[in-house]
Order: sequence, then structure tokens, then C-alpha cells
Amino acid sequence: MQFKKIGVIGGGTMGQGISEMLASKGIDVLLVEQTPAKLDYAYEMIETSLDKQLEKWAITQAEKKLILSRIHKVTHFGELSACDMVIETITEDLDAKKEVFKQLDQFCPRNIILASNTSTLSLTELASSTMYPERVIGMHFIYPVSRIDLVEIIRGLKTSDEIFEHTKSFVESFLEKKGVMVYESPGFVTSRIICLLINEAAHVLQEGVASAQDIDDAMRIGYNFQHGPLEMADRFGLDSVLAALERMFREFGELKYRPSIVLKKMVRAGNLGVKTGEGFFKYDKDGDRL
Repeated sequence: MQFKKIGVIGGGTMGQGISEMLASKGIDVLLVEQTPAKLDYAYEMIETSLDKQLEKWAITQAEKKLILSRIHKVTHFGELSACDMVIETITEDLDAKKEVFKQLDQFCPRNIILASNTSTLSLTELASSTMYPERVIGMHFIYPVSRIDLVEIIRGLKTSDEIFEHTKSFVESFLEKKGVMVYESPGFVTSRIICLLINEAAHVLQEGVASAQDIDDAMRIGYNFQHGPLEMADRFGLDSVLAALERMFREFGELKYRPSIVLKKMVRAGNLGVKTGEGFFKYDKDGDRL
């Protein structure tokens, strides 16, 4: 199966990363957002990401222009009918995602793979909102998308063998990332484990055991993490981390998944991390630590 044109629904942090990564692989990307303003912002953030790579001599000016030329702004699902695959990357809201898949069903022919970047939700339940649940599959990319060579591939109850094999081949042969096959379970593998780490770090902060900076330094330097757990949370989005923990707490019923009070307070205050400029730490408009 050829993958020449892929739709990406959602221009948030993950949507930006996935779009940039696909375009750098030579794929035409149709990036979908609700409004032109949100589309323009997502495009600007992708350009900012490329500029940072340009400064480090990782890409050339010509490569930057070529990548950007492959990303097309779209506001209507009807334009996705010519895609080979559509990847949904909106917020972790089951009803909102089901509505997206329901609409995609109306515009995308049966041969188009419908993938979700969900980190915690049931693929079986998402697929239930479509007429062809066999073509729905999970592709959970890890932030930052361009630098993490791993994708969790999650099968729903009715995902066909053919769709799974096409998706695995796409991930491993075309994107050159390791595809890990995961059986459907809340949080899958990566989110389930990393959210527990983040939650425990928030509990340690709440108890006054150490400062946010010292907690992150201890884990980053001591265990060779790129970012400490609290900065990870800021970059994932504290609202996304909270939503994942709450869903796993509901599904498993185990106290270890109960979100820390400090995490809840920060989300209520609107301090969501990089996307709002402040979380456990402060960030500039380009997402760099202040």
C-alpha cells in the first residue's frame, strides 16, 4: 500500500510534530483544524521547530521550504477523501473523538486507514462510531515525534489483520520507527507507566520532599532522562496527563492512578505547561524553558 498523502486532524503539539515528521519523509500532509486562526498558529509552530533545526545545521533552508510546502491547511473533512490514511490527534475526549470518526466515515472511502493517536482511550469504542470498524487502528506516537523512534500500534477488537500489517509496515519501513504491538488496555504501555512516574513526582513535590527543579534534576541526571518527569508533564500538557490518570483510575479502580492534588490544582488554574507558558516551570512562546 502506498502512503503519499496523509490527513492529520488536530494542530496541537502532537499534530504539529506528526505533520512535520511526515512531511520530512516526503509525504503530503493535509493538516485539519477547526478555524483558520488555529491552522495558522499550528503552521507557525512547525516553522519555528524547523528554524531551530536550521540554527543547529540539522537541515538546510531548501529542506525547510520543501517540508513546509508539503503541509497543506485544511478546515473541512471532505478534502481528506483522497488520503491514504488519516491520523486523528485531537484532545483526549472520547465523545469528541467519536464525533470525528463518525464524520470521517462520511467522507473517507472504505480503503482509507483511520488511525488515532490516543494514549488512553479504547480503539474498540472509537471504531464503534464508524461503519467500517475493521479499518480503525491506534498509532500512538511519543513526544517529541521526530526524535522518538517508537510507535505503539493498537488493535481494536475488530481491526483487520490487513490494516494492522499495512500500518506496521508503514511505521517500520517508511517512517523507520519501531512498531510495538499493544493489546488494547487503558494507557497501553508508555502512557500507563510514564503517567505513574509523573504522578509520583507530583506527590513528592506536594509533600515538600524536594523542589520541582531538584526532582527533575534527580531523575534527569540520575537516570539519563532527556527531561525530568515534571517537565515531561509540562510538554505533554498537564490537562492531558490529568485526563489520562483519571481515565485509568476509573478503568482500573486502583489508588495508584489517582491524580495528585497539585496536578489537579494546576489544571484548574489554567497552568497547563508549554502550551500556556507555565506549568511546573515557565516557557517562552517557542516552548523553551525560561
